[in-house]
Amino acid sequence: MAETTPAAPAVRPLEIGDITVIDNTKLKKAVTAAALGNAMEWFDFGVYGFVAFALGKVFFPDASPAVQTIAALGTFSVPFLVRPLGGVFFGVMGDRFGRQKVLSLTIIIMAISTFCIGLIPSYATIGLWAPILLLLCKLAQGFSVGGEYTGAAVFVAEYAPDRQRGFLGSWLDFGSIAGFVVGAGMVVLLQTMLGEQTFLDWGWRIPFFVAGPLGFLGLYLRHAAEETPAFTQQLERMEKEDRDAVQEKPTVSFREIFAKYRRALLVSIGTVLVTNITYYMLLTYMPTYLSGSLGYTEGHGVLIIVVVMVGMLFVQPVVGFISDKIGRKPFLLAGSVGLLVSAIPAFWLIGSDNTGLIFLGLLLIAVFLNCLIGIMAATLPALFPTRIRYSALASSFNVAIIFAGLTPTVAAWLVEETENLMMPAYYLMAASLIGLITSFFLPETANRPLRGETPTASSRREAKVLLQQAYEHIEQSVQDVDAEIEALEEKLAALRVRRQSLADRHPDIE
Repeated sequence: MAETTPAAPAVRPLEIGDITVIDNTKLKKAVTAAALGNAMEWFDFGVYGFVAFALGKVFFPDASPAVQTIAALGTFSVPFLVRPLGGVFFGVMGDRFGRQKVLSLTIIIMAISTFCIGLIPSYATIGLWAPILLLLCKLAQGFSVGGEYTGAAVFVAEYAPDRQRGFLGSWLDFGSIAGFVVGAGMVVLLQTMLGEQTFLDWGWRIPFFVAGPLGFLGLYLRHAAEETPAFTQQLERMEKEDRDAVQEKPTVSFREIFAKYRRALLVSIGTVLVTNITYYMLLTYMPTYLSGSLGYTEGHGVLIIVVVMVGMLFVQPVVGFISDKIGRKPFLLAGSVGLLVSAIPAFWLIGSDNTGLIFLGLLLIAVFLNCLIGIMAATLPALFPTRIRYSALASSFNVAIIFAGLTPTVAAWLVEETENLMMPAYYLMAASLIGLITSFFLPETANRPLRGETPTASSRREAKVLLQQAYEHIEQSVQDVDAEIEALEEKLAALRVRRQSLADRHPDIE
């Protein structure tokens, strides 16, 4: 007796109850917790770039000014080497135990390690132990940040309604830039109030001490937020499939991730590279470039960057909002092409020795950077399904960030070795080519459910609209298939007629 193949289970049509309606109060709390927590993390991590000149003198006093700068920025870049380890660790934990718990842990590690930097004695006091302790604190920061941004992006993306994911996700990087602004503003204020020598003696420690209370505030905000609906539903689905799955927790297979989601991983890496190379070039390296290479005072260079970043804050949510209307791909393409075309003119303006033109050159880079970071938090989480989203995104993000994090060090080294002040522009152009290529492979994710999930709405009324659109899409797909079948049948009929005609003309040919 022949073995029969079991029929495939019938696919249940989408119903109104399948659409997740997000409570507005919980949504605001989740976005606030992620954005403010991210701002605190990046205040801690970003302030280092604005005091790098001081740290070079405090921890590497015997080196030349140029080597001091490279050494301080090198200490900034080395932690990026451990970020993939943090990304894998926190990514797996986030996919097993939930996003909220992991984000509470990352912010505490960051706060403690940053606070400790302010406690390290100078090289004059303890010698070689000073830079060693600085490096250890930076490594702890890098391990923490490995799970911070990606976890916060996943957290917001899984809470956000499909039609608002770009706008709500943009507030995450709004928080990042705000953290940089506050950190830079504090550095400028302290330099102005204390003077250069007092700032070098002890004033540089103050921004790091602020990390302590900020960290506990961030912990409170994240602890108060609930777990994301997508992760909760994932656990519920597993419970239905296997009653022991909740006890065992979801498992993550990196072999499966690399085998099944290779294209998504590469798209994620390309997007992160172009975005973060530009990010660190503008917000971390530029203060050093203006002071060390162009001869501006440290406070003056930082102040120009602060003004540019304040402008970026206003543009950021606008980019996210528009991306919900026209899509994410156009912004990745526009940002990449814009940087490719404007990098050299922007650095000509920056090197003009005119404050207005310097500001214009920095603003040119900032506008195209906004195009990239305005969509990143909404775009990257949508590339992967819920059960591996945190792990896959953290892995790809932090592999790319190794190279992006080296930007300040490499740019400073290139300028020092070649004595060519345009080298950072060429570096930026190379990054923009990566973004341009990536934009052609990026799948459009705007106004669509997260991969493998049912739609998410902000109200029941919107849920009904999404359901109607889903059925209209299905109906249109059926009509398209019917049209293709009809066209194929016409071609088949034409081939039969031609075959019969040939048979009539050549009856001896079978």
